[in-house]
Amino acid sequence: MKIPKETLKDLIKTKLHKAGLKKEHADIVADVLVFADARGIHSHGAIRVEYYSERIAKGGINTNPNFTFEKTGPSAGVYHGDNGPGHVAAKLAMDEAIVIAKETGVAFVGVKRISHSGALSYFVQQAAKEGLIGISVCQADPMAVPFGGSEPYYGTNPIAFAAPSKDNEMITFDMATTVKAWGKILDARSKNESIPDNWAVDQHGEPTMDPFQVNGLLPIAGAKGFGLAMMVDILSGILLGLPFGNQVSTLYGDLSQGRNLGQLHIVIHPGFFTNSEIFKQNISQTMTDLSGMKPAPGFDQVTYPGQRSASREKESKQNGIEIVDEIYHYLTSNVIHSDKYGNKDPFASK
Repeated sequence: MKIPKETLKDLIKTKLHKAGLKKEHADIVADVLVFADARGIHSHGAIRVEYYSERIAKGGINTNPNFTFEKTGPSAGVYHGDNGPGHVAAKLAMDEAIVIAKETGVAFVGVKRISHSGALSYFVQQAAKEGLIGISVCQADPMAVPFGGSEPYYGTNPIAFAAPSKDNEMITFDMATTVKAWGKILDARSKNESIPDNWAVDQHGEPTMDPFQVNGLLPIAGAKGFGLAMMVDILSGILLGLPFGNQVSTLYGDLSQGRNLGQLHIVIHPGFFTNSEIFKQNISQTMTDLSGMKPAPGFDQVTYPGQRSASREKESKQNGIEIVDEIYHYLTSNVIHSDKYGNKDPFASK
């Protein structure tokens, strides 16, 4: 079913507020989740609300965090999240990074001790909307088997990038370092759909098409994805003095405890390296060039990163956002959570 964007945001905001978040924090979290759903990234949208609500209700997300920003150098700082809602801390930390980058040309802001923060593309687009380049990397709980290994060590450890064009459009790149993010497995479970056999392995290390049998995700491009996951873990974990590798807390572990996750925002001001307007013109030209290329057999068009998601977002403003019935029924019910996520193996079924 499809529902208007603002309706979906209000439903999510209300549910999260009833679970215990402050209204202003629930509003930000809802905005990030609706952004994901509107762009077709349903694995990071409304499907997450019941999990967040359960963790909030059990104390694993601090509903009254003491957010503080510590400037540690001319272009560096640490945003202390106090295990509050990760979406809120990540957004406010990006605001700080944008201010620094406008002053010094580049900013490195670590976001320390937060909960899950959702789709990273939301935060890098904050920078791009200000005419800046945004990069963000974030830890995730150990779900991916290393290249050549059979047990999970790193998380899906996503990387996101955005750059502005002259027409208020932007190139946006947001990827997990696994073939697919864990949220895609949750999405397949919610729809009772099978998954391709190159996404994940079962408890025996064998490829599986059953999302309920997943025991480990596969890195993209073998050793290359494994190396990228390591890089992200170092930049958003070890660099910030946080747990790393298989020490990172699990999504569905003890929901009464904070997750202590890390994230790193990097913001670059193009004007400190070239003419800002020429930079944006060249980004626009890149987008035009890619869209105009001759497609390969089986493809209708070459698309630049983020183009299809942006098209879905525009379409959703007119026609609403697609939400599965189960999620809609939960959002419109009086149920806050049903104890189906806590204290489970991270790969356990719903």
